[in-house]
Amino acid sequence: MSEIQLVNAPAGVEGSGFFATSLDKAVGLARSHSLWPLPFATSCCGIEFMATMGANYDIARFGSERPSFSPRQADLLMVMGTIAKKMGPVLRQVYLQMAEPRWVMAVGACASSGGIFDTYSVMQGIDEVIPVDVYVPGCPPRPEAIIDGLMRVQQLVRGESLRRRGSDEYRELMAKYGIQ
Repeated sequence: MSEIQLVNAPAGVEGSGFFATSLDKAVGLARSHSLWPLPFATSCCGIEFMATMGANYDIARFGSERPSFSPRQADLLMVMGTIAKKMGPVLRQVYLQMAEPRWVMAVGACASSGGIFDTYSVMQGIDEVIPVDVYVPGCPPRPEAIIDGLMRVQQLVRGESLRRRGSDEYRELMAKYGIQ
């Protein structure tokens, strides 16, 4: 097991071994298997997400069986579908209402790049208003692709240091989006 190791006890300590790991790895492992997604679905990608939640694909196997429809109780924002420019401030407000740490997954071509809708009213990717951690391609993406995206978010969460959110790099990223 790469995250957690069983090591021999040092000299003078009774017992055959003790359980040792770093706090970052233990917290990352726990967080990665207890993500509470907030689905922000506006079109056909939302239907694929519903299929992902169903019995055939069962996203609950990955610890995400509790979709939260309150941003204050979610830590993974899953944006699916076409986002109009008028919805940009709403999406940003939902993102800001989420507690730290929070992650964002752009599901489908429309959320990632505007898709086929290169018009004045459609946002050409949600990364114009909020930072995105994982992009899931497809129009619409199959449930397998959404599950793969969730597994990539889990990898990010597992490897993220507890100190990352307080780092200068993270503050610069948030300042780029005008978030203090």
